[in-house]
Amino acid sequence: MSSDGKKLVRSPSGLRMVPESSAHRSPFCLEEPPWVPDKECPRCMQCDTKFDFITRKHHCRRCGKCYCDKCCSKKVPLPRMCFVDPVRQCAECALMSQKETEFYDRQLKVLMTGATFFVTAEPSEDSETMVCRLSNNHRYLFLDGGNHYEIEVARISSVQILTEGFTPGEKDIHTYTSLLESQYITEGGNTRANGMLLQYKVSGSEDFKQMKFTSCEDVNCNKKLSASWLAAMHKAAKLLYESRDQ
Repeated sequence: MSSDGKKLVRSPSGLRMVPESSAHRSPFCLEEPPWVPDKECPRCMQCDTKFDFITRKHHCRRCGKCYCDKCCSKKVPLPRMCFVDPVRQCAECALMSQKETEFYDRQLKVLMTGATFFVTAEPSEDSETMVCRLSNNHRYLFLDGGNHYEIEVARISSVQILTEGFTPGEKDIHTYTSLLESQYITEGGNTRANGMLLQYKVSGSEDFKQMKFTSCEDVNCNKKLSASWLAAMHKAAKLLYESRDQ
């Protein structure tokens, strides 16, 4: 048992490093799926090849479905299920896991490093400069300035990224990208993230609160870092939505 509140467990799918308590589970994590029973799967669920002594069956560690070796040959990291080593996945699941690797390798670090924003806790119209970062266990957003806020990530209901458009011949256009849309906010291109509207439920209450984050114009603020933080937050919101849906 490690000192950081995690433990090593063995499941049919492989070794996993998980929190000692489920209450400390990252909101981005997915539960291991149940495997389709062998007796219910005489053929590959992708190519319909019949299983026999030569054609063995394998289970995808992400979806739990049953495939032949050809359709389930890739072993890729699966951090959303806390696997220690790369695990066998079908082609579709492997593609999803590979796309998520960038979030775990790069964007989570950006979120935990933090960035500086003007923050307005509505309905107040007063803003204050605050550093916003994701906690090391991914469960809270910490906002520090004159005041201190802790927002539980699992209780965030919507994230809207405010972007600044640079369309030729037009003034800057403010648009919103909601939690459910697939477009990613990236640096460069035609848009740049410059703010965020965050709606969440206060711990112990069902009442909704809203906060507005706006990139600082102060010379001491790093606008590129703020844009990267907002782009990472957008990806985090998508993963949060997907984990609720699975």
